[in-house]
Amino acid sequence: MTKPIALEGVYPILATPFTEQGDVDENSLRELVRFQLHAKVDGIALFGMASEMYTLLDDEKARIAEIVVDEVKGQVPLVFGSGHTGLEVAVQLSKRAEKSGADALMVLPPYMAKPDGKRLYDYFAAVAKAVNIPIMIQDAPLASGVNIPAAMLARLSKEFENIAYVKVEAPPTTFKVTEVLEQSEGRLTVFGGMNAMYFYEELGRGAVGTMPACEFPEVCVNIYQAFKAGDLDTARRTFYQYLPFLRIGTLPGSAMAVHKEILKAGGVIESAYVRNPNAPIDERTRQEALDTLKDLDLLALRWNEIKAAR
Repeated sequence: MTKPIALEGVYPILATPFTEQGDVDENSLRELVRFQLHAKVDGIALFGMASEMYTLLDDEKARIAEIVVDEVKGQVPLVFGSGHTGLEVAVQLSKRAEKSGADALMVLPPYMAKPDGKRLYDYFAAVAKAVNIPIMIQDAPLASGVNIPAAMLARLSKEFENIAYVKVEAPPTTFKVTEVLEQSEGRLTVFGGMNAMYFYEELGRGAVGTMPACEFPEVCVNIYQAFKAGDLDTARRTFYQYLPFLRIGTLPGSAMAVHKEILKAGGVIESAYVRNPNAPIDERTRQEALDTLKDLDLLALRWNEIKAAR
């Protein structure tokens, strides 16, 4: 394996903008990438749960990857989600992602037929053998229905050099962060998830970054940079100021629409359309989301002004 890139910091999961007719909106996608780069993110992740990846066709994924790679132009690393509910498809998706420009992979476990321990191990081992770029295992039992024991994560990191990261989304994430770091004896690097709802505490436990939704990148960047500089007061204060907003971005069945409504409100994307089985939110829920941002300065809501000044 060539020398892997080191991942740390803020890697938002890129939403997939659609038109009102439900097609991929390429112009909004490019604007969304520019928005992330303007916020000085450390990297970008695509084809995660917040990308509605389970609704995307193969040719749509290929085109999205092409656009994102073109817009980023190597400025930050790209992490592609390549998990699937079957081993063979996960291997194929992982190979394609590597060829399409992924610097690393984020791999969700099988989520239809729930695997036993042997099948779970074999699944991640097969992906690790198929590619030459770093792998981040996504431990997200609320989304996948599969809990990955810390002992298995540690074993996989010991036996496969490119299994180097874990995205911990098993609540409470703080406990699992500690468990993974201790059992892997330093081999695994941990990112947080769950829309950054535990980001400040995760950093305190040894996580090196987060992979949240993409409508508040500068908030996470500010928290991360302050924490890294030793300014814990600023990191903590910023985190708790925005926590109600982070929480409302996890509404079951409506989270994707919340993310997109905020992006649309400020002009980052043109439409908040979400694909089935996700549901749009009503005006009351939309207003509740915006209410959590009163007296706060969110970059996404000022994006029209920034575009006009470009």
